[in-house]
Amino acid sequence: MRLGVIADDFTGATDIASFLVQNGLPTIQFNGVPDNSDALDAQAIVISLKSRSCPVDQAIDQSLAALKWLQQQGCERFYFKYCSTFDSTAQGNIGPVTDALLAALDETQTVICPALPINGRTVYQGHLFVGEQLLSESGMRHHPVTPMTDSNLLRLMERQAKGKAGLIAAPILDQGAVAVRTKLDELRQQGINYVVIDTLNEQHLLTQGEALRDMRLVTGGSGLAIGLARQWAQAGSDRREAEEAGRPQGSRAVVISGSCSQMTNWQVATYRQQAPAQEVLVERCLEDAESYAQQLCDWVEANSHQPLAPLLFATADAQQLQAIQQKYGSQRSSEAVESLFAAVTRELKARGWQRFIVAGGETSGVVAQSLGVTAFHIGPTISPGVPWVRDIQQPLSLALKSGNFGDEQFFRRAQTEFFHD
Repeated sequence: MRLGVIADDFTGATDIASFLVQNGLPTIQFNGVPDNSDALDAQAIVISLKSRSCPVDQAIDQSLAALKWLQQQGCERFYFKYCSTFDSTAQGNIGPVTDALLAALDETQTVICPALPINGRTVYQGHLFVGEQLLSESGMRHHPVTPMTDSNLLRLMERQAKGKAGLIAAPILDQGAVAVRTKLDELRQQGINYVVIDTLNEQHLLTQGEALRDMRLVTGGSGLAIGLARQWAQAGSDRREAEEAGRPQGSRAVVISGSCSQMTNWQVATYRQQAPAQEVLVERCLEDAESYAQQLCDWVEANSHQPLAPLLFATADAQQLQAIQQKYGSQRSSEAVESLFAAVTRELKARGWQRFIVAGGETSGVVAQSLGVTAFHIGPTISPGVPWVRDIQQPLSLALKSGNFGDEQFFRRAQTEFFHD
């Protein structure tokens, strides 16, 4: 067992699992901490939690439970996976969870590596960029739960965590893995606990993988997994064979979107021009969720014979979202929509739906839980960090997309590039 991954949300877990498989490391993903450890034939295990925006103490408890279970499976190296936009608040949860994991492993230093250059997430002089914009100037500054108003990862960590942050700048990365390891040792001697690493391109990720392959705990987005997997993958590992176990199957598809990210707004707007689409109304979720869920399922069934799957969406732009939150309350409206999607998912499964394409980390977790999905194989990649996955025990296939991932044609491509029935 090469690696145990603790991911703070569901789509973040599938994101890193896909990169591990793509780079030659057979991987199994679990939804939550498993109750048993039966026949785990994999070199990496990914556990998805729902700890990104829950209370700090709860996030710590969940993460430590995942760590303990992974240690029981023989894992010796660990990866705390969070979003490539470092979704968190001044109170946490990235910093406190990192501190708790370090303490549990009796370690004093780890790295902070949220970068994923292929998706436009880079780090320069310790500042996180989304495309050409600083994180604090991107759409993430309007996030309803974790608004990101600072781009400096060193400041962000020191506000949340108990230790000190330092930087390994891009010129050191350009010198190679030995230079990175030397700088890590120097920072350790200075009492630096959290080392932010500049990352401008994939070569930097490969250098990090070589330099960090023996570090007991690393933290970051999914990009660092590229370099680490290539370091650990066995000779002759066949990516296509590993992906085959998760290749999508099943019949009758639906698209469900609960994310309000800028990219998902574009994806929904594009897909509405191509397929039947129905907006989910918050007031209906609050008034009579049970009958509303049945009504939406009837609509999905009535529109299921089109070339592309019908779309249910609670996606809204920043102005619409602010109005909804002011009228109904942020937590109340969010919970109402999640409960509605849970009811819709259960009913569609009962009616024979087997393919679910989902946008949004929270929404993906709700859908997977409602379907009774506890573990799955990772299949072929639709967009970087977004694979098809197939339930290990049920004839269910899911495409679970983090809000900001994918291109504008994601929903269409998830169907047309992998199915020919």
